[in-house]
Amino acid sequence: MNMTLMHTITFYVLYGALSLTVFVAIERLIFYRVTLRQARLLESTLTVEALADPDLPAALTDNDTVPTETLRQMLKQRALLRTRDDIEDLSGAIYIAMKARLERHLWVLDTIVTAAPLLGLLGTILGIIDTFTTLAQSGISDPQGVSAGIGTALFATALGISVALVGLLCLNHFRDRVERISDHLKILLMRAAMGLGPQEQAQTRSGPVLTAVPA
Repeated sequence: MNMTLMHTITFYVLYGALSLTVFVAIERLIFYRVTLRQARLLESTLTVEALADPDLPAALTDNDTVPTETLRQMLKQRALLRTRDDIEDLSGAIYIAMKARLERHLWVLDTIVTAAPLLGLLGTILGIIDTFTTLAQSGISDPQGVSAGIGTALFATALGISVALVGLLCLNHFRDRVERISDHLKILLMRAAMGLGPQEQAQTRSGPVLTAVPA
């Protein structure tokens, strides 16, 4: 087995993981910013008067953001709701579906955070094996070359830990964004449920609407 080649491949994989981390981070950052802005806008726009209109304002329906789609699904089907259980089931289903969209691609960052240090350690081990193999074949004729080989091997561990740290920071930040947006989605669903007709409102006054929505 060519240890030098394996060591080089490990570096390429780590650089690829770093590039993928940056790409996913930029894409999710833009997505969460747009989504959070839209959620706040809808929350401020969805007044009692707006609930009387079965359709959202045109300015808020010309996009496919998660908050708009959440409201669209709720308002589209609210005429079919007859009991409190119907409201809870629909709200829970919409919430779960929308939260799945919010958490998309986060598994990539989670995998990189776990795998990058292990890849770095593997690169270090392969580099040290290659260095000692060369040393056993030629003897200690070039101490400077041996030191350089070990330094390059240790750099793999440093690179793996660095990639994992970058991925961990992004992952924790995005999970916080998901929780904030999820809170806004719950508020939007509750407000949309308030737009039911008088008969359905009378049936739902005995308790909160979204008790079935996951925390």
